[in-house]
Amino acid sequence: MNLTNKVALVTGAGSGIGQAIALSLARRGCHLALVDINPKTLEQTHHQVQAMGTRVTSHPLDVTSREGVNALPGQVIAAHGYIDLLVNNAGVAVGGTFEQVSETDFDWVIDINFLAVVRMTRAFLPYLHQREEARLVYLSSIFGIVSPPEQSAYSASKFAVRGFANALRHELENTSIGVTVVHPGGVATAIARNARVPAGTSPEVIRQKQALQEKMLRMPPERAGEIIVNGIEQRRARVMVGTDARVIAWLERLMPVGYWQAMKKLLRE
Repeated sequence: MNLTNKVALVTGAGSGIGQAIALSLARRGCHLALVDINPKTLEQTHHQVQAMGTRVTSHPLDVTSREGVNALPGQVIAAHGYIDLLVNNAGVAVGGTFEQVSETDFDWVIDINFLAVVRMTRAFLPYLHQREEARLVYLSSIFGIVSPPEQSAYSASKFAVRGFANALRHELENTSIGVTVVHPGGVATAIARNARVPAGTSPEVIRQKQALQEKMLRMPPERAGEIIVNGIEQRRARVMVGTDARVIAWLERLMPVGYWQAMKKLLRE
């Protein structure tokens, strides 16, 4: 897929993988509509993209807002004229067992990680159909392939993204729209630090868990962004980001029920 002069919308573009994807697209001459809930970090990405000489607009938005999402296509088309690529990247996390996580926090993760993705797809699909070649890109996770303990909400949301995207790929098979599902492994973003924790969790336990999680988040976001955009260029249906993601996916195929016992051993080592 030649990305020069294409128009891409990227959610969660203010930081982490979303920002890295936006910059990788801009380096290829792709025009950008950037979406993030944080206007300050969104502005930072905007300036970096703008410095590359490509057209860019910023759209501060809470992706859980139905009204905001419904209004977004009109804003993007007014500014850019068309859209070729929708990258659903925005995501959040919450730690703790299912019994520890409140209903409010569980629903918060599902609403942002999955339901907002569905709304964005519904809003932009008619415009993508108008293009000679277009693509939907969905950020799932390696936790959309395996399900570790204390990640019930996050894993459920990422499995849902994976299933939704795969079904869409089959439905859109004879159209001009392709679908890519991305499964990052440990990418060094702030998602662990920003994750919600159950009420009453001690500060020491929070520090210990965050330290363990961040130890496993090794790949620079810039590298992840390049891998993802390369996958888009190659029209790949699935993109695994990182050796850890590939190894864990292979382990799940080999041991679809017992993989967690093997993973615990690897984590201890």
